[in-house]
Order: sequence, then structure tokens, then C-alpha cells
Amino acid sequence: MAKIAFVGLGIMGKPMSKNLLKAGHSVVVFDVAPAPVADVVSAGATAAKSAKEAASQADVIITMLPDGPEVEAAVLGPGGILEGAAKGATVVDMSSISPVVAQKVGAACAAKGVEFLDAPVSGGEPKAIEGTLAIMVGGDTKAFEKIEPIMKNMGASVTLTGPVGAGNVTKLANQIMVACNIAAMGEALTLATKAGLDPEVVFNAVKGGLAGSNVLNAKAPMVISRNFQPGFRIALHQKDLRNALLAAESMKVSLPLTSVVQNMLMALMNNGKGSLDHSAIVTIVETMAGVEIKKAATAKA
Repeated sequence: MAKIAFVGLGIMGKPMSKNLLKAGHSVVVFDVAPAPVADVVSAGATAAKSAKEAASQADVIITMLPDGPEVEAAVLGPGGILEGAAKGATVVDMSSISPVVAQKVGAACAAKGVEFLDAPVSGGEPKAIEGTLAIMVGGDTKAFEKIEPIMKNMGASVTLTGPVGAGNVTKLANQIMVACNIAAMGEALTLATKAGLDPEVVFNAVKGGLAGSNVLNAKAPMVISRNFQPGFRIALHQKDLRNALLAAESMKVSLPLTSVVQNMLMALMNNGKGSLDHSAIVTIVETMAGVEIKKAATAKA
């Protein structure tokens, strides 16, 4: 069993840290918000007063934070992880950030004799709770093999995708596919509903065919029941697509569909919907069509 520090106890980090406790690891936690810290401490963790203090008590330090600036502050900043981490410790950043930032943080860790892996996840809150996340890892093979058993306490699949930064490139590719899939689902079910069909029937008819996907199975029932409680927030998906577009620009890669969906996400955020589940992408299409995707008997044409 490992001594693990976990920094960042948000919608994903809190259940992930609890799964490490369930697996029998010793876990010390830190977050700027006291409520999630108290919650995880009640499950058996120890609280630290700073990221530095947490890191000083652990061999493995995991971060799960909103974006690159927060990761840089937590790892590189005053009172941060590198001030507390011992030589030979391993930092695993499971946030979804720019690959460039991951490489910057990785280089700073290496300069202090600390190993670094970038290991973003996919699956949202439900799979974080279940411990069945898909984890995409970038880093040294030996460092990965050492930490892989720990990551398997949080994920159903753990894949080394390349050197530091590769994990986040893979995650950005994942986020492009998810966002465009949701947008396409929204267009398809809006068309069906406007035509007078029951979108639930349409969903059940197509889910076993080529159009079927995990995204469709997870998000269509949410849309049809008008449940936009966040498993993954629009604001976070917008951040991921922004990072994808910035990475693409640096490599002279055109991402036309990603650009369109990114504009949809920004429009939703400007309309106060940034905290909704990303399935609410469909509401952009619904508004343009003057219809809501729900059962035909109550559909509003």
C-alpha cells in the first residue's frame, strides 16, 4: 500500500481519493475548499494545510485540478508540491490541461529529481465514483509501471500513450469526439422530435446500430428526461476544446468541427449555462428549432 497525497477534491477528485482509501492506501488530502476535505477525512484520509505539507507526507502525489494555471500553482508555486516532495517521489497530474503545460511541469519536476506523469481521465463523475475511469497516461515507462497499480484503483483502463504530454493530447482527442458526438446527437434528436417522433423510440431504434456509442447511451436519456445535472460541466468541456484548438494551432492543424462546437459551448456559458452537464449542448439546436427533445406526447412544437 502506498502513501498518497491527493490535491484537488472537486467533482472528480473527491470520489477518486475515496477509491484510493477503499483500496487500503494511506491518503493525505488538500483542497482550498474545506467542505470536501472534511468529507474525505471522514472516510479515513488525513488533512494537510497546504500542497507542500501534503506532498511531504507521500511517495505519490496526485493532482486533480480545473486547468493548467491551477496545476502550475499547486506544483510549482509557493507552498506547492515541489517544495514538499522528496527526491524520487512521483507526481501524477490527472487534470485535463494543455500538453504544453504538462511538459513544463514535468520538466520542473525532473529538475528536482521528482518523476512526473500526466494522466487525464474520461468518464465523468459516475465513473469516478465507480472507479471505472479511462486513464490516459504520458511519461516514462518505468514510472508508469510503478504507478499503474495505484491508477487501477481509480480506473477500468489505464494506458500509457507516450512521453509526458501524450496523456493530455489523447484526452483532447477524446474530448473532441465526445463534444462533436453530443452535438450530432442533439441535431438528430431535434429533427426527430420536430417531425413528431418520440425521441426515446428513435434512440432505442438506433443505439444498436452504427450510430450507437457510449456517449449516446449516457447522454440521450439525460436529454430526453431534461436532466442536465452535471456529470461533466459545460465550462470544463469548453476549456478542453480551447486547449485542443490552441494545440492544433501550434501544429498547423485545422479542426473545423471542434471550432463550431466550441462556439456553441461559449454561447451556453454566456447564457449562464456553464455549470450544466455538457449534454446541454443540445439546447442550442433545440432553441433554433423551437422544440425540446422529450416524449412526443408532451413535445413543444
